[in-house]
Amino acid sequence: MTASTVSTTPGKRKTALIIGSGIGGLSLGIRLQSLGFDTTILERLDKAGGRAYQKRTEDGYVFDMGPTVITVPHFIEELFALERDAGMLGGADYPPAVLAPDARVREGESGGPRTREYVNLVPILPFYRIYFDDGTFFDYDGDPVSTRRQIGELAPEDLAGYERFHDDARAIFERGFLELGYTHFGDVATMLKVVPDLMRLDAVRTLFSFTGKYFTNPKMQQVFSFETLLVGGNPLSVPAIYAMIHFVEKTWGIHYAMGGTGALVQGFVRKFQELGGRIEYGQGVQEILVTDDRGRPVRHPLGRRVARGVRLESGQERHADIVVSNGDWANTYLKRLPAAARLVNSDLRVKAARQSMSLLVIYFGFRKTDTDLKLRHHNIILGPRYQELLTEIFGKKVLGRDFSQYLHVPTLTDPSLAPEGHHAAYTLVPVPHNASGLDWTVEGPKLVERVYTFLEERGYIPDLRARLTHSEFITPDYFEGTLDSYLGNAFGPEPTLIQSAFFRPHNRSEDVGNLYMVGAGAQPGGGTPSVMMSAKMTARLIAQDFGIHPSVRDGVPATEGSGAESAAD
Repeated sequence: MTASTVSTTPGKRKTALIIGSGIGGLSLGIRLQSLGFDTTILERLDKAGGRAYQKRTEDGYVFDMGPTVITVPHFIEELFALERDAGMLGGADYPPAVLAPDARVREGESGGPRTREYVNLVPILPFYRIYFDDGTFFDYDGDPVSTRRQIGELAPEDLAGYERFHDDARAIFERGFLELGYTHFGDVATMLKVVPDLMRLDAVRTLFSFTGKYFTNPKMQQVFSFETLLVGGNPLSVPAIYAMIHFVEKTWGIHYAMGGTGALVQGFVRKFQELGGRIEYGQGVQEILVTDDRGRPVRHPLGRRVARGVRLESGQERHADIVVSNGDWANTYLKRLPAAARLVNSDLRVKAARQSMSLLVIYFGFRKTDTDLKLRHHNIILGPRYQELLTEIFGKKVLGRDFSQYLHVPTLTDPSLAPEGHHAAYTLVPVPHNASGLDWTVEGPKLVERVYTFLEERGYIPDLRARLTHSEFITPDYFEGTLDSYLGNAFGPEPTLIQSAFFRPHNRSEDVGNLYMVGAGAQPGGGTPSVMMSAKMTARLIAQDFGIHPSVRDGVPATEGSGAESAAD
């Protein structure tokens, strides 16, 4: 079936149901509309976003509940540039125009012309202010002069090591992100082709061990390994291929959507609806309907199994040609598919997978004073222990005597998120997921008080309690209950070496025909740019399966690296 048949033949348009309206689900919805599908997104909550849900309080605060760091703005531009029924997946994955580092970020350019029709992206500098426990800090901004100057001040013994790290991380970025970023590892052969390169780049050892080759100072080891925590990865166990994050940020910068990440979500909703897509709220999915080739219920895990639609929590059934889950991978298989329909993603395999850590996130508002905050938009506040704390969170699954946190103060950039004269902020503390057995109704409030005391007594926000005007928080129970995340994980399966590439959940179900995954639980993994990449990967697989051949776009034919017929798939 060609793209023109899918998009123009009366009564022959293919239909799609997407479970969940996170950034991955919305991105895929936009792509499916462009490929000629009639797409409906079913969202259990009262508005879009999933983990990127935005909350507005009665006292005038606006809080992004989840992701706040936006990178790779041309991914966003490509989505906003897609057209209805165009049979397109987008142009070249990484056209030369988007690869020029540093300059555009410094000039204040964050989004292309189509993006600016939907959302206002602005660059954030520094990318992060990273505080160490002794009160010193490192402003990570991607600028080579600034970076080398600060290393010279904090750890002069590591200047030569940084030069070697920079060159080796660039090589990993070029191979692992620019060349392999959109590769769907659907079979072992595809994975085996890239193993020699990853071994040559030393990208399979752990990230923390990798940084230890170049840096002897603990502060520098932390600066160049912490970022994987923002996508659910333990620096002590994620593979060193994640050193590419340094270059992803250095190349395209860190950006903020004015109005919060929720404004970007609403831009995606608007684009999806303009392309003819439908989104329905308050529609939780109870079950994915699966039959054999003859339309009979599946009674054993052998033979062909096909997704026919979903049953909603209301009992209503919806039918479609394909079903896509933007929900949690583990709960998609454990809760929404019968065991008889699952041979590869069995209970044993799913429950044995290591899930990412969870989070305690405090959303708070406070009065401004005449004294300017020393904080920046994005702040990483590291505790006195690094390796030990990570081991407690990911391995022992206990609450330690100290903590690290990511403190986000968006009103330094965008005062509209708080009442006049106030700041809105959130601070995110990595904690174990619910396999810990911790009672968060008890431990949550205690940890919140510890965090407030720390921020006040250490001078990050002086007199915080006296200035506090709004306070609420979420724990792993929110992720497990509201977001239906297995064990309350915050980022899907942990991105360890043995849960990456082919060993990470596949975007095309191995068990059920016409069933697909998209988002943090699928390939390539967690993080806002990765879930947008996941949407393009899944769209390619769907285009392959339905014989859709995307049109030539910007002079780039639909071949490997740019269209549905990618040899990597």
